[in-house]
Amino acid sequence: MQTFRDVPALRSAVAALKSDGRVALVPTMGALHDGHIALVEEARRQADHVVVSIFVNPRQFGVNEDLDSYPRREAKDAQMLQAAGVDILWAPTVEVMYPQGYATNISLSGVTEGLDGAARPGHFDGVATVVTKLFNQVQPDIALFGEKDYQQLTVIRRMVRDLDLPVEIMGVATQRAEDGLALSSRNAYLSEEERHNALALPRALGEAARQMEKGATVDAAIAKAIAMLAAHGFDPIDYVSLCDAETLEPMAALDRPARLLGAAKLGRTRLIDNIAVNPAG
Repeated sequence: MQTFRDVPALRSAVAALKSDGRVALVPTMGALHDGHIALVEEARRQADHVVVSIFVNPRQFGVNEDLDSYPRREAKDAQMLQAAGVDILWAPTVEVMYPQGYATNISLSGVTEGLDGAARPGHFDGVATVVTKLFNQVQPDIALFGEKDYQQLTVIRRMVRDLDLPVEIMGVATQRAEDGLALSSRNAYLSEEERHNALALPRALGEAARQMEKGATVDAAIAKAIAMLAAHGFDPIDYVSLCDAETLEPMAALDRPARLLGAAKLGRTRLIDNIAVNPAG
């Protein structure tokens, strides 16, 4: 596996790979876990060569968020990627990604306005901007993103469609621990007690989804989910919301394919999760 930190060298290496087949990109912020490796494994099935980026993007962190404390362990990450058969690690510095005088921002409306877009103002501008730059730097044929960050995946699909970017976007199912908690780099922040209580998030969403699919009203099912989260120490609860699976528009009734999404803070750790919900029949 080759590691690059400047754009010209990266582009030269990727061009050599593209002459020999399709190239897949897996963007990450490092602190890799089995969920990231699942993305790499799917990338290897979808393409001939795999590029993984590691970049902790300051533009997608808000004020008082965990930019400074976000886990960074590039050496261990690199070992995991090499063992997983990755061809190139793209690990630029902040100065390479955003050189002095940088003045461009990518901003979307619609799919960015609720959920995390409301809870974390400016977050998706930072995501859209860095992902656009990664696509321009690597020029992959396909890029893979986890469904755990479902709104992020939806934003990127919309951006690629709107800007006619020549890259296929593929979502990969949320990877979970044996007890059901969605894998996340931020899970490392949880104490032993918090890790146990964190299971309330997937369980609350799962129970709410089952209730809706059996005919319960959306408001009643969500109210029970919020109560369950509060009983397990989540505070604040940013949202539990049923949204259209494609547009993320809020839904008052389960009358088309939907996604139930939740985000809440447990101690100092903000957790997100989501589950597909479909109407009967």
